[in-house]
Amino acid sequence: MLLQHFSNMLRNDGSMRHLTPLILCAIVLSGCASGPNRSQTGSSQEQAVAEGRRWDGPANALTLFEQAVAAMAAGDATDAELRFKEFLSQYPEYPGAHVNLAIIRARAGDDEAAEGHIVDALIIDPEHAAALNQLGMLLRRQGKFIEAEAAYLKAVTASPDYALAHYNLGVLNELYLQRLDAALQHFERYQEIEGEDRQVTKWIADLRRRLDAQQRTAKVME
Repeated sequence: MLLQHFSNMLRNDGSMRHLTPLILCAIVLSGCASGPNRSQTGSSQEQAVAEGRRWDGPANALTLFEQAVAAMAAGDATDAELRFKEFLSQYPEYPGAHVNLAIIRARAGDDEAAEGHIVDALIIDPEHAAALNQLGMLLRRQGKFIEAEAAYLKAVTASPDYALAHYNLGVLNELYLQRLDAALQHFERYQEIEGEDRQVTKWIADLRRRLDAQQRTAKVME
């Protein structure tokens, strides 16, 4: 399966070099029941312009794309899906439309169709940050946490200011991998890019408190 091929590539590429061996236990939001609720997110406007990529196609192609994005932002998934498919029928080489279709299908609970669109986007551009972010979200839902991390890390390597991937790395590291220090770093990076977010600020304060408590406990046990 092509998605497994991309997962294997992520496992074997340089984005995994920094990892140290970890014993990961089964986690069901352990240690977070009393804390703020973290949720993963996807953007309704994963478009070329938003990612900082210069649009180099025909002007009417951009118009079609913007119309589809507007329908998606307005919550009309059916119209948006039809418009993105119309766009791709004329301009199949643009991965952003596949990413948006993946987001639409994922929101509808159709991970199989979402997977197909993610794969299509990555075939066109293996370093497409928004597609890699969606790949990470799909792998996380499948319980493949290490592969999900690798996808997010590749997204921020390809586009260092891609805030959503840093946000998702924060969520993944805190809730699923129990790496509070890494979660803190990515939430802080998200804040640097996006500006002040009061909810994320609360999460950062909570993580700092818990890390400080861990350090005090470790000193007592020495």
